[in-house]
Amino acid sequence: MAPFTKPEAALKQAEGLVSVGQAHAALQSLTEMFSSKKFRSAPLAVLEPILLRFIELCVDLRKGRTAKEGLMQYKNIAQNSNVGSIEIVIQKFLQLADAKVQEAQEKADKAVAVDVDDLEASETPESILLGAVSGDQSKDRTDRALVTPWLKFLWESYRTSLETLKNNARLEAIYQQVAQQAFRFCLKYQRKVEFRRLCETLRLHLANVAKYAHQTHAINLSDPETLQHHLDTRFAQLNTSVELELWQEAFRSVEDIHNLLTMAKKPPRPAMMANYYQHLTKIFLMSGNSLYHAAAWGRYYAIVTSIGGKSNEEMSRLAGQVLVSALAVPVGQQSEGEGKGKTARLAALLGLTKAPTRAGLLKDALSRDVLRLSPEPIKTLYNLLEVSFDPLTLCASTAPMLATLCASDTPYTGYRPLLTRALLSRLLAQLSQIYSTLTLSALVDLVKPLDGFGAEQIEAYLMGCARRGELRVRVDHASGTISFADEAFTHVDDSSPVLTSAQEAAVQPSAGDVVRSRLSTLAYALHDALRVIESPPETDIEALQNAKFGELVAAANAERHALALRRAIVARRRELLSELSVRKEKEEASRRAEMSRVKKEMDERKEKEEARKRELERARKEIETIRTEETKKLAQDLIKRSGLKVSVDEMEDLSKDRLMRLQVEQIEKEKRDMNERLRVIAKRVDHIERAYRKEERPLLAQDYAEQQAVDLATFEALQKARIENSLVAHKEALAAKKRLSRMLSDFSSYKSTIMAARQEQYQKKLAAVQAKIQEEKEKRVSVLIAEREAERRAREEAEAAARAAEEERLRQEAELRAKEEAEAAKKREEEERAAAARRERELERQAAMEEAKRKAQREQEAEERRAQRRMPEKQSPVAATPWRRPAAPSNPPIPSRTTPPRAESPAPGAAAATPQKYRPGMFGAQRPERSETSVPASNSVSTAPKFRPGETGGAPGGWRQREMEKAALGSSRQTASPATNSAPLPGPKDEDGFEPATKVWRSRRLQGQT
Repeated sequence: MAPFTKPEAALKQAEGLVSVGQAHAALQSLTEMFSSKKFRSAPLAVLEPILLRFIELCVDLRKGRTAKEGLMQYKNIAQNSNVGSIEIVIQKFLQLADAKVQEAQEKADKAVAVDVDDLEASETPESILLGAVSGDQSKDRTDRALVTPWLKFLWESYRTSLETLKNNARLEAIYQQVAQQAFRFCLKYQRKVEFRRLCETLRLHLANVAKYAHQTHAINLSDPETLQHHLDTRFAQLNTSVELELWQEAFRSVEDIHNLLTMAKKPPRPAMMANYYQHLTKIFLMSGNSLYHAAAWGRYYAIVTSIGGKSNEEMSRLAGQVLVSALAVPVGQQSEGEGKGKTARLAALLGLTKAPTRAGLLKDALSRDVLRLSPEPIKTLYNLLEVSFDPLTLCASTAPMLATLCASDTPYTGYRPLLTRALLSRLLAQLSQIYSTLTLSALVDLVKPLDGFGAEQIEAYLMGCARRGELRVRVDHASGTISFADEAFTHVDDSSPVLTSAQEAAVQPSAGDVVRSRLSTLAYALHDALRVIESPPETDIEALQNAKFGELVAAANAERHALALRRAIVARRRELLSELSVRKEKEEASRRAEMSRVKKEMDERKEKEEARKRELERARKEIETIRTEETKKLAQDLIKRSGLKVSVDEMEDLSKDRLMRLQVEQIEKEKRDMNERLRVIAKRVDHIERAYRKEERPLLAQDYAEQQAVDLATFEALQKARIENSLVAHKEALAAKKRLSRMLSDFSSYKSTIMAARQEQYQKKLAAVQAKIQEEKEKRVSVLIAEREAERRAREEAEAAARAAEEERLRQEAELRAKEEAEAAKKREEEERAAAARRERELERQAAMEEAKRKAQREQEAEERRAQRRMPEKQSPVAATPWRRPAAPSNPPIPSRTTPPRAESPAPGAAAATPQKYRPGMFGAQRPERSETSVPASNSVSTAPKFRPGETGGAPGGWRQREMEKAALGSSRQTASPATNSAPLPGPKDEDGFEPATKVWRSRRLQGQT
């Protein structure tokens, strides 16, 4: 496309190219227009249709990177004046990409439906082979071929839109809208990997808010509306991650929401927080953290009760959920986490100041009247676990209720394993209160009603409780018993907020409790005895009243003093406020003055910009005039060379592209004519072939009969030979059978003897091998157990290292991507500057070449005038006498010339290179004057009036010597202009000693046309 084309003309040109099927050329023309200054200064009303057409071409051709560059250019132009136009373009881009995905899905469905030839056949041979090779079904292969490329392009479209709209306060609403559309895309097509990348991209954009805070339209998170937009997007992200069952990503989304909530100046909406806690319950349930799962249900129930609007049935179901989640926490369970940091982090996500406990959760639930609203089965379960004390029948009475409560059609299905573990912890806590030693078999019998708990599972649970400090127990495998430790002098940390299972709901005090509370019990008893023995003396009521009155008076005086002090503070604050208001008025005045100054400077810059635009418009008109003239020349040249039929009336409206298109159409027409002629020839050849076959048809029957006769004779001969061979082979086989039948009895006896001996050896070897296999199997089992344990530990360490490495890699890739984009932008700017510098140098070189050409033309005209003045001298008597030069060597030395002669005097030095015919006066006064740098010999020769015979003989110092000196002097000179730097060596001369012009300089555009 030619530079400085109007945007309207560019759009028309693109439409014309699309109409003739050249979509790539149309897209290239619009892309080149974006880099011109005319595009940046055009109004948005003109640019918006162009960009919409550009987006359509990018989507049709799947050019995502090109679309991104165009959107970036348009955003830089329109973000200060019309944000709605950017929204229209972005939405159009996403709608077109989504429509392409829908269209590809429809094509894939039709292809799968039409591809079946036999509707009754379930599988075809081709589908079986493809399924065996690829492992995919036919529809999967069709989707991968048709739908997957467009799905990838749609995903790139969302990423491009987010990158275009990021970190701009004016585009923040559109940015959040596109992000939520991307969430719906991931949910609709189940794109889990893309959803993780999208979440990381959004986190990266949010982290870069502080980095771009100095920009003009930077995002301000302290703005309530902006913060609300971010919260809405993060809640949509949380909902999508829960629906996709990406629980790790859901937990990260919860952390993002919590960080945004800490930045908010006003509390969020209760409905939003209810959604927040509801998703937290799902996340903690999937992670198996029953304690924080119950805490999340408690927070959710508190918010729902404060909002109201729920029916009694919904409140009953919700209350049952809260109570079941609290009962599912094992007795004495401590907060799970790697230290206090993670515990505080989880508590902060729930809005708690400290880690929750099972007792605290149950107490909070009962205070909110949850037990009364819960269903009857849950109330019964609560009474069995928390109120009654019957460890011997606890599991038997609770197991049927758990089976009914946690059925597959109830909302409590996921609580079955949690409630089972809580029941087991409650059983052990109650057993530790009444038994000091218990056999393992008795414990297994008590737990037998619970499915999935055998002796190994119970022992593993006991060891886990002992390791975590929830239960003080020892297991004796020798006697098959377990012992509950109750030592009187064991240290217990009373500052811990979590009670152990032995301390919680104790029926009778343990030995340790008795020892620790003995002194306090004695102190209480002695205090009560003293109060009974020595009653307090009677006091004077009047004196007591006077003392109280004095205290009241002192308190009133203190209050009066505090009130006076508070009044003084208020007065001082008023003074400070007045001073602050005066200071603000001064600052406002200075700010207004600064704004007026800045506005004045902006007006001056605007006037300069308008003047520059006027100058550019004038230059554009001149360029349009030049382009019109060049187009006319090009049309005339095409008419002469290719016979292009163009009327003179249409010559003014034709452009270069249209002329090229007309030429292409003419070539296409000639091609169609050629194809028509080829079709006629092919038809003629077809008729000739038909005639040949028509003549051949009667002869085919005769040839077929002859072939049958030959085949029959051959077949009969082969059959006769086969029968004779078979008879001979049969006779030989009968003779061999008769000969071998005599030794059959000996063979049978020998075979039985060998088989018996080998059978005995086989039995011995089999017994030895089986013993060895059993021994090796036992060794292998022990080694395999050790190896699997080592592999498990190594795998856990490797997974942790891999997760850390993956996070580091993602962070480095994000930084590297940002750095590469900055370097690419910088590189593009440098290339543009270099291109501008090259264009300036090209213009200077062309101007210098034009100047050199004009100078050479002026010198040629001067030489022609001198030649005309020398014409009378050619008629002199000297000219009538033929001059013969003396004998010269056959191969005279030719001086080498490293540089061409100067443009001001190209003729004199060229005569020595090629011998020319002598002309009288050639070395006389007619020789052109040389510059001041010439040698003295040349000056003396230039003053000679004419040539005198006898002076130019073969002696040294003659005219040949002088010509060689001039050639040597010319080789050491520098060229006078850039036009002669690349000139070739001098060629043959004309009669006057000048080189004829063999190549005329033309511009690149004219050279291409020629």
